Amino acid sequence: MAEIVSLSEAVRQLVRDGDTVALEGFTHLIPVAAGQEIIRQGRLDLTLVRMTPDIVYDQLIGAGCARKLVFSWGGNPGVGSLHRFRDAVEHAWPRPLAIEEHSHAGMANRYVAGASGLPFAVLRGYRGTDLVEHTATIREITCPFTGEVLAAVPAINPDVTIVHAQQADHDGNVQMWGITGVQNEAVLAARSSLVTVEEVVERLEPRPGAVVLPSWSITNVAVVPGGAHPSYAHGYSDRDNAYYRHWDAISRDRAEFGRWLDGIRSGHATTAGV
Repeated sequence: MAEIVSLSEAVRQLVRDGDTVALEGFTHLIPVAAGQEIIRQGRLDLTLVRMTPDIVYDQLIGAGCARKLVFSWGGNPGVGSLHRFRDAVEHAWPRPLAIEEHSHAGMANRYVAGASGLPFAVLRGYRGTDLVEHTATIREITCPFTGEVLAAVPAINPDVTIVHAQQADHDGNVQMWGITGVQNEAVLAARSSLVTVEEVVERLEPRPGAVVLPSWSITNVAVVPGGAHPSYAHGYSDRDNAYYRHWDAISRDRAEFGRWLDGIRSGHATTAGV
């Protein structure tokens, strides 16, 4: 059953050097505050998994937390490149970064396989791309019933999955709504999980299209209002477009990024501003 703890305590308990960590959330409900707490606690040698790594992974990579990135698309949404990500790949700064690239469909199916307790997933995908030539975790498999050649990808089972949601109740059940991605599958695939939430409520009121994560599927819940900023939490906050634009300027320059990083590590900078 989920335990409600502080964000710092949850990261201290769950995220260890060398872990495979997934921070998921699509367009909104991105667990940025949790990512910055990982930086603050100085975790190293992480394999970071995310379908769409954006600025939170740029920050983690620039801080030297990551040794490998498993992903299907990377960028600063609506702005451009992730410059700390590019610097790590192109110049090994602040440390070399291995990459494992997949398609969105491939990544989603890998989470589904992990959540289902299966060793791999099968899909019609990757055709017309050269990903098969560059990614060892994509293999061809022949259907034993039709003879069709399909793609196979191994399950993802993170050591820790971290997501953000709108609400939890006092028993640790979580509800999220709006645009949801693979959060449910990523949590169920993981060995442990942390959900940061906007608030704890007495009762989760059913909402159209909502996803409910039962308490038994979650290790820790932390109350972190605004924990998705600069992404948004539907019904609670708006997307901070200025932050994304400002991040582009910060991340382009190592010295400027270093000053930002000093602020995060000292606790003087938060998700509320860059």
